[in-house]
Amino acid sequence: MRAAVLTEFGAPLTVREVPDPEAGGGEVLVEVLAACVAPYAAEVFGGRRNYPLVPPVVPGIGGVGRIARLGPDATRLHVGDLVWCDSTVRSRDDALTPDIALQGWSSRGDGGAKLAEHLRDGAYAELMRVPTENVFPLPAAAGEDPARWAALSVHAIPYGGLLAGGLQAGETLLVSGATGNLGSSAVAVALAMGAGRVIAPGRNRAALGLLADRFGPRVRPVALTGDETTDRAAMSAAAGGPVDMVIDLLPPAAPSTAARAAAMTVREYGRVVLMGGVGMLGGDDLALPYPWIMRHSITVRGRWMYPREANVGIVRLLACGALDLAPERVRSFRLADANEAVAYAAAHGGPFDRTVLTPRQR
Repeated sequence: MRAAVLTEFGAPLTVREVPDPEAGGGEVLVEVLAACVAPYAAEVFGGRRNYPLVPPVVPGIGGVGRIARLGPDATRLHVGDLVWCDSTVRSRDDALTPDIALQGWSSRGDGGAKLAEHLRDGAYAELMRVPTENVFPLPAAAGEDPARWAALSVHAIPYGGLLAGGLQAGETLLVSGATGNLGSSAVAVALAMGAGRVIAPGRNRAALGLLADRFGPRVRPVALTGDETTDRAAMSAAAGGPVDMVIDLLPPAAPSTAARAAAMTVREYGRVVLMGGVGMLGGDDLALPYPWIMRHSITVRGRWMYPREANVGIVRLLACGALDLAPERVRSFRLADANEAVAYAAAHGGPFDRTVLTPRQR
């Protein structure tokens, strides 16, 4: 099969023939139809994000495909089924605190690194070996435009954070980092889940306008100034009432002051979910006041990626139309043009911009 291989950090991806993967027990083999290219992929492949990938490796975070081969433990899946392949792989020998790896992308700790070594190759290939429990059936409509449905790799992440925070219908949510690729997804997903109002702060006025135009009065955009006190007051004023929950999806380059300003708009007994990258590239860590957290009974929770059942939930939101993929701008690239896709994604990382590799297209 052909695959785009990261041979070393800082080098372009090499598209070449590699051996077909062989699925063992508890695994399936999938023909990859479409896989999203993250806007920050160039930073990962260039080594700037210090991800624990070990070259040579086929990268790629999840994908849409068709099952080519099944293991003996699959009882509901069939060869030819259209499926979503979740990249969030968990070890099977500890139900309480499983090790986690993002297949073809990242991992956590020594156990996660061991897991990533076993399931090292991701979706930038014609075939991918995937754990059986990481494969989820898709509706027939997804087969008409698999490149568009590859956005599951984006939308599933904030959906997991909103589940972690227990977002309820009618609540007011503040999305810290709302003008980014993941943050704008959080706005769309929250509204699909029934949020009554979403506060969308950011510095990119064009992106704020896009969110307001697409979603109407349920979205309240806030243009940030960079001054923590001023911005906190502006976000609180835009809410027009209590902020029930804050989800932070700011990128690693964002200052911790921006994350703190957003978090501290939440009401007494409110919830704050941290999913972004603040502090991962150096800089100040997030410092939330102890007395404020304690006296206001604030729940602060971290969430890396999403639980397995979130895959079912996000597919349902898409299948029923509550979360609409139609307005998204999708640019597809052949596998042979993988490096062009990485460059394009870096330059088009705004709200609802999707860059997709389609490995089966020649």
